[in-house]
Amino acid sequence: MSTARQTPFRAPAVDSLSVRVVVDSHYERFLPRAEHEHVAIEHVGSIPGRPMSTLAGEWGLALHLESRADGAGAQFMLDFGYTPEILNRNVSLLDIDPARLDGLILSHGHRDHYGGLDGFVTEHRRAMKGDLSLYVGAEEAFSVRWVPAGPPKPGAEREFVCWGAPDRTSLVSQNVVPVCCPHPHALPGPFTTGYIARDTFEKVTGGSMLAPYDHFSESERRGELVADSHPEEHATCYIVKGRGLVVISSCGHVGIVNSVKTAMAVSGIDKLHAVIGGFHLTTAKPDYIEHTVDELERLSPDVVVPMHCTGVGFIEAMRRRMPDKLVASNLGSRFTFGV
Repeated sequence: MSTARQTPFRAPAVDSLSVRVVVDSHYERFLPRAEHEHVAIEHVGSIPGRPMSTLAGEWGLALHLESRADGAGAQFMLDFGYTPEILNRNVSLLDIDPARLDGLILSHGHRDHYGGLDGFVTEHRRAMKGDLSLYVGAEEAFSVRWVPAGPPKPGAEREFVCWGAPDRTSLVSQNVVPVCCPHPHALPGPFTTGYIARDTFEKVTGGSMLAPYDHFSESERRGELVADSHPEEHATCYIVKGRGLVVISSCGHVGIVNSVKTAMAVSGIDKLHAVIGGFHLTTAKPDYIEHTVDELERLSPDVVVPMHCTGVGFIEAMRRRMPDKLVASNLGSRFTFGV
């Protein structure tokens, strides 16, 4: 894997940014028109010209990012859902052209974010640009993850099953270059944060485990699995001219507040325009959620768009405490900033 060269970091800025939800769990076809003073919102109902087709949801997340700066455009895919079948279906229905992608970004090494990657690349590689890279936050993006096999049984040792890892060999064989970005890294349009500092009250969540080496026997694995601290997780961010910082947290295992504060620190931008994505608060206790909303109130974003693993508890807290900031997401929706 190539490592992004550490040079003095200068975060790029864009004139506009559109974030399209390509894979997520929820799809409601008959949403009313939505408006917000800080973001243009487009929901998808019926698919033009495809009356017998519909978008399909699954547990996972994939986003299409399109920005413009000084007349030039840039497009990226951020994460790839759980399965290639759903990802490729929705890419087609939403008229996303893989040939126009300038790169691929993987937020972290969980299957609900990389599961569709290999099938997406295999399906579209011939049409895509020749010098295509996959940007990851650390080598651990390619580490095998293990997840609980089921609820714990009283008196029994917890069992885990293999959740796999992104197929680096397949990517390289298809001329997709993995690029490791442990430090802030500027791309045409976005920047990635590199390692997310853990400086707030937030705890690393997620429940997955890591084996230090992939070649252990089954008995050795049971003794060597360690809690996953997600050193590879990074956030994808944009600076929208005249608006501020947009932070996209695909899952937020290390904390949405940690992610935002790291993005602000590395970019030098203290005006937070929007926070988007999964915040991994589905199983969080009410006081933890309230503390998170406390911190977001202090950070004062214009827009908060929860997706994927954020959970109803956080959304209800936002409706109660920051209703003017909350924007509802839906599979296929496009959110445009800087218009």
